[in-house]
Amino acid sequence: MIYPSLFDSFFGTTRIVVVSEERLQAAEREAKMQRLKDVDERLTQLREYRQTLAKELAPAKEETKEDA
Repeated sequence: MIYPSLFDSFFGTTRIVVVSEERLQAAEREAKMQRLKDVDERLTQLREYRQTLAKELAPAKEETKEDA
């Protein structure tokens, strides 16, 4: 790229991006919905893991009750 002056080669023109308020709000809403979906998926994984641990511990609890 050929610049008209040395100054322009280091300090190019400023780019201004105009976004409507509605589009910005829609993007924010979409991001929040995605985060909510991610949290729901993680909660599901944690609930399944908890149930697995509870099943593993259930026989151990019964053994300690019988020993007492």
